[in-house]
Amino acid sequence: MSLFNLRDEKDCRYDMIALGEVMLRLDPGDMRIKNARSFRAWEGGGEYNVARGLRRCFNMKTGVVTAFADNDVGRLCEDFILQGGVDTSLIKWVPYDGTGRTVRNGLNFTERGFGVRGARGVSDRGNTAVSQMKPGDVDWDYIFGELGVRWLHTGGIYAALSENSSAMVIEAVKAAKKYGTVVSYDLNYRPSLWQGIGGQEKCREVNKEIAPYIDVMIGNEEDFTACLGFEIEGNDKNLKKLNLDGYEKMLKNVTKVYPNFKVIATTLRTVKSATVNDWSAMVFSDGKITRGMSLDSLEIYDRVGGGDSFASGLIYGLMKFGDPSVAVNYGIAHGALAMTTPGDTSTASLSEVENIVNGGSARVKR
Repeated sequence: MSLFNLRDEKDCRYDMIALGEVMLRLDPGDMRIKNARSFRAWEGGGEYNVARGLRRCFNMKTGVVTAFADNDVGRLCEDFILQGGVDTSLIKWVPYDGTGRTVRNGLNFTERGFGVRGARGVSDRGNTAVSQMKPGDVDWDYIFGELGVRWLHTGGIYAALSENSSAMVIEAVKAAKKYGTVVSYDLNYRPSLWQGIGGQEKCREVNKEIAPYIDVMIGNEEDFTACLGFEIEGNDKNLKKLNLDGYEKMLKNVTKVYPNFKVIATTLRTVKSATVNDWSAMVFSDGKITRGMSLDSLEIYDRVGGGDSFASGLIYGLMKFGDPSVAVNYGIAHGALAMTTPGDTSTASLSEVENIVNGGSARVKR
């Protein structure tokens, strides 16, 4: 039985839309950012990556609500989005001033880790077009009412870009609920993003205003503490091992405050090295925790975006099957596959995801 009263797909142009920033991602390959002489270009963004995964792997109709400065860098990002099959008609284009003093597009330099050296990201995203979007800039009544959207996904990375961004998220989730659209949100706490607009205090203020409108909340134990103020009793202070009993007790307290959370999802990662992780996840729904499959000693090629691909697999499973215990394994499998290839986004197919969900192997396919 489905947890959600999803809008009929016949009445909706979109199965899902994402609200967030899309940056140009620049990778130095096998080199370090600080020593590189060439970079490979991709697109990426925490919220957008989920829409792209749902489109390319799971064949759902998705779009992205974002903004770009109208120059060649913005148009390059648009070209990447078009290649990913995500609808671009909801993008806002802002006239470029020629220098980036008033508006620009974000850059994200990302190097892969190896062995004892962790992955590293250096973002350059100040004063971007999407961070300057403000309430009233998007006609949500047109998007959710006339066009129709079954699912909205957004998150704490976009909410933290500016005070305008926080207000945009609040406006969007309220409009989504008005039209019966299911809403998911990834807390994705980044202290460096919040520090310029009020730090953790502002983070909690914003997220506590957003939380009552969320159906599916995604985050780890640190996210729930940092963003919503919930603590795990007796947890390992070094966060090397999650106290599951304490975590379950905390989540029960969370759902007492926010009974609208139908599903809470958490990825579980033990980092043995930058290139070998134990990878799993769990969901909390209907008062109990369900652990998904465990992929131990998973070999990592590029870990950035693995959590976003988990989210898209989870959302697909929830929309398709309505069962969190099934959906969590689609998330685990899709996230794992995304980390075997370069770039923020997944190149996996549904058959590859289902092969892992069903216990298949990595034998060569001929």
